[in-house]
Amino acid sequence: MRRITIVVLLVLGVWITGGLLLWVAQGRHDQLLVDLDTQYPPGQPFQPGEIFATTLIALMDHELHSPFGWRPNDFFLWGPAVGADDNANRQLGILQAVRESMRVFKDNLTKVSSNEYDPDLLEADTLLRNDARKFWFPSAESRFSRAIRKLRDYVAGLRDGSQRSRPITTRNAELVRLFQAWTDLLGDAHANLYKQREADGRSVWWHTYDYFYHAQGYAHVMDALLQALKREYHQLLSVKPALQELFDETSTALHEAALMNPLIILNGSPSGLFANHRRNLDGYILEARQKMYSIRDELEK
Repeated sequence: MRRITIVVLLVLGVWITGGLLLWVAQGRHDQLLVDLDTQYPPGQPFQPGEIFATTLIALMDHELHSPFGWRPNDFFLWGPAVGADDNANRQLGILQAVRESMRVFKDNLTKVSSNEYDPDLLEADTLLRNDARKFWFPSAESRFSRAIRKLRDYVAGLRDGSQRSRPITTRNAELVRLFQAWTDLLGDAHANLYKQREADGRSVWWHTYDYFYHAQGYAHVMDALLQALKREYHQLLSVKPALQELFDETSTALHEAALMNPLIILNGSPSGLFANHRRNLDGYILEARQKMYSIRDELEK
């Protein structure tokens, strides 16, 4: 009996220690260490589109080459279905937000209706839409890595003076499209974070972690790309202080949402003793979404 007790305690200790290590690792992984002011010092000229593309590269490169790598397609013996799936859900949210941002980058920010698509952006967009859970033939990592290379080719085309890459037009009308896409994504996040039951009537409790980390993935991407937009559209923001303030306030809400890292995601009732972390995250998501609506109004004036 004593041996059984010792074994149980050892297993419990390993489980608790493993959970704590994963929690610490997740918090560190959530930090995207991209210093745009170092890469693109204020006052130094750059080609429109360069900073936005560089940030997209950093976002995907960070997920592919972090210590745990790309999680949604891990081999079934140690994949998300049998292990911690927090980062897998976060990465799926990141990928969805990157895909939507990439689509608008290709369709609107670098193109008007009568122009052709940028070939590198077109291929990168196609590659990013490969199955995120595919383990091989081809693997998700191989396709997403190729997309990163095409984005690097796009940046190189902006820098080399060949004019083979299409720069961002920096027109308000096209930028509105990006915020429309982002508010749609945040609307999806809000619906999942706020609801109490699934469409079939089942409790949302079983998907609490999934919804929380998927929404965080959206916020992570938008926070990083909003920093890029501040630099890409600095001339517009310099003559519209109200717009600059809205960008800053939106960024603050997204940053707080992206870095929330509770040890355990609780799903307490509104008047209960325990927290409801989905609802806590939803507060930041709604704040960012509302500010984006105000940004759209300012851009359309």
